[in-house]
Amino acid sequence: MPKMKTHKGAAKRFKKTGSGKLKRNHAFTSHMMSNKSQKQKRSLRKSGVLSSADEKRISKLI
Repeated sequence: MPKMKTHKGAAKRFKKTGSGKLKRNHAFTSHMMSNKSQKQKRSLRKSGVLSSADEKRISKLI
């Protein structure tokens, strides 16, 4: 059986950390930023860690 190809859409969105977890970026950052508070915008800039429920599914794509 041939090797699975990398899902390029997922590869652009998720990165693996040193410990093997998957990093992700937050949603709600593209437009209508004037309606959001400064605190919300600041916290959305930081990356998050993918939940354990999604981790197995996404790691197959990468």
